[in-house]
Amino acid sequence: MSSFLNSSKILSRTALKPGDTIRLNHFLAESGICSRREADRLIKSGQIFVNGEICTDLSSKIDPLKDIVIYKDKRVQPLIGKEYIMLNKPKGYLVTHSDEYNRKTIYELLPDNAQNLRYVGRLDKDSEGLLLLTNDGELLNLLTHPSSKIEKVYKVRINRRLSKKELNTLRQGVPIEGGKTQSAGVFVKNSSDNAMTLKIVLTEGKKREIRQMIEAVGAKVLSLRRVQFANLILKDLPLGRWRHLTRAEIKALKDSVEQSKR
Repeated sequence: MSSFLNSSKILSRTALKPGDTIRLNHFLAESGICSRREADRLIKSGQIFVNGEICTDLSSKIDPLKDIVIYKDKRVQPLIGKEYIMLNKPKGYLVTHSDEYNRKTIYELLPDNAQNLRYVGRLDKDSEGLLLLTNDGELLNLLTHPSSKIEKVYKVRINRRLSKKELNTLRQGVPIEGGKTQSAGVFVKNSSDNAMTLKIVLTEGKKREIRQMIEAVGAKVLSLRRVQFANLILKDLPLGRWRHLTRAEIKALKDSVEQSKR
């Protein structure tokens, strides 16, 4: 098993050193407050305080370990290091930090020092598969922005065989709660009289989108598993386990974001 799989400690890769300075808009974006463009707007509109003074200069630089940045009466905490991990979420776990009914959450599968990581997109309680978590606020905002066209790939088993007409309906888009779905890649992997396995490729993320799509053609999802997110592939990561992304995976993920914006 890989040495970085389920290590009990998350290691910082890009630690800040005393005296390091970065642009204020970059600091806000990396802290997960907003995108860099939105950070520029917040600065220009006088909503950001640095060491007790309003800062409206877009060229301003700060020392994240020394300067105190305030937004909405709260201090913006600096990130000591960026982390990126992949979790193979099991069925029965909620993608949330806490639950009022004390149901299981994905953070119970992560070490204590990974509790500050934020999930990118969701999987519902009855779904499983690849979930990306990070404290890279700028990347998270880009990946979850409505304009993002990042591909997500799912293996979906349903309760009956669909006709060619029904498959084409799914590909072209169907009306669901929240509006009509965008065109999707729908491929038959195998089928029988009472079941069919599909590969579905989406570039949007409506709530329970695949389940609603399948219900719209009169069928029911038996199992749903996300197997790929952008360039990230689940492969043989055991259910309920997590691992760090490799440097190559992180670079490819950031490259895919840039390509999706073109």
